[in-house]
Amino acid sequence: MKRWIHTRKNDLKSKQFQWSLALGVAMLIVSLFVNFYASRYATTHASSTVTDIILSNIPFFNVSMIFTYAPILMWVFFSLITFHEPKRVPFILKTISLFIVTRAVFISLTHLGPFVPINQHIPWIIQQYTFGADLFFSAHTGFPFLMALIYWDRPWLRYFFIFCSVFFAIVVLLGHYHYSIDVLGAFYITYTIFHMATIIFAKDNTYFHNGNTEVKTV
Repeated sequence: MKRWIHTRKNDLKSKQFQWSLALGVAMLIVSLFVNFYASRYATTHASSTVTDIILSNIPFFNVSMIFTYAPILMWVFFSLITFHEPKRVPFILKTISLFIVTRAVFISLTHLGPFVPINQHIPWIIQQYTFGADLFFSAHTGFPFLMALIYWDRPWLRYFFIFCSVFFAIVVLLGHYHYSIDVLGAFYITYTIFHMATIIFAKDNTYFHNGNTEVKTV
C-alpha cells in the first residue's frame, strides 16, 4: 500500500505530468464543445432516411434503458481503472479527445436522417447532448473498442471492452439508433484513431506504459 501511494504521489508531483494532464483535460473540454455543435449541425441539416440491409429486415426493439445506462456503468468502471494509475490519464484523455473530434468531423460531412424519427426512443438524458442525426460513426461501438486497444496489454480488460463494443453494436442496431454502416465503420475508424494517437502523443504513450516521470507533452 505504501509503495502504491508513493508511486502515484511521484506521478502527481511531476511538473511534466501535471502539464500533460492539464493539456489533456483542456483538449477533452474543447472536443466536447466541437462534438456538441457538430451534432446540432448534422441534425438541423439531416436529409431523408435511407434503407439499410439490417435495419430494414429486423423489427424495432425497445432497448432505450440499455442504450442509456449500460454505457454509464461502463464509463464508471473505466474511470475507476484509469484513475487507479494516474500515469495513464494524460494519454487516455488525449486519445479520447482525438476520438471525439474525429467523430465530430465525420458527422458534419454527411447528414443522413435517422432510421427512426429524430429523438424517437432516445432517452431524455441522451437528448441533452445528442440530437438524433449525429450517426456516423457509432460512439457506443467505437469508444469501448478504443478502450480495448488502449488496454490491449491487459487481456482481461481487452476482452471485456471488446465484449462491450460488440454488445453495444447489437443494442444500437436492435433499437434502430444507428445504421449498420455506422457500427461497422466504427471499428475501422477507431483503430485508425488509436494508431494516430500513439504517433501524435508518442511521449504520453511511452509514459502510459513505462511511467517515465520525465515525459514531455506534444
